[in-house]
Amino acid sequence: QPQLVESGGGLVQPGGSLLLSCVASGFSLADYVIAWFRQAPGKEREGVSCIGRHVRSINYREFAKGRFTISRDNAKNTVYLQMTSLEPEDTAVYYCAAIQWPADVAPFSTCYNDNYRRPYWGQGTQVTVSS
Repeated sequence: QPQLVESGGGLVQPGGSLLLSCVASGFSLADYVIAWFRQAPGKEREGVSCIGRHVRSINYREFAKGRFTISRDNAKNTVYLQMTSLEPEDTAVYYCAAIQWPADVAPFSTCYNDNYRRPYWGQGTQVTVSS
C-alpha cells in the first residue's frame, strides 16, 4: 500500500547537520507537492519547507531560511531536507507529506494549509539537537 517513510533523524550537537530523507512507495512523488512539517513536545505542528513538482517552486518558513535546503529526486521517489546550523529549538519529530495541489494555484507559501488534501504522511523521524 502507498506510504511515505522518513529517515535520517538522530542526535546532533548544536551547529551540526543532518540529512533527512522522505521515500515514497506505492505511488509517485512526481505527482505531488511535498512538504516537511515538524512537531516539538507540547507544541503545535508547524511547516518547515515545501517543494513543488518543479524545483523552482520552493518555500521555507522563516526559521529555516539560510539553514535548511529542500530538494527532490523523482527518479528515486525521494525528497530530502538538508539541515545545517542546527539549534536546540529544532528538536522535534519531522514529518513529510504529499500534497494534492489545487488546480487553481494559490501562492506557493500556502502549501502548509491544512485545507489542502494530503493523502500520504510519513511516520516521522526524531531530530534531537543537544550538547
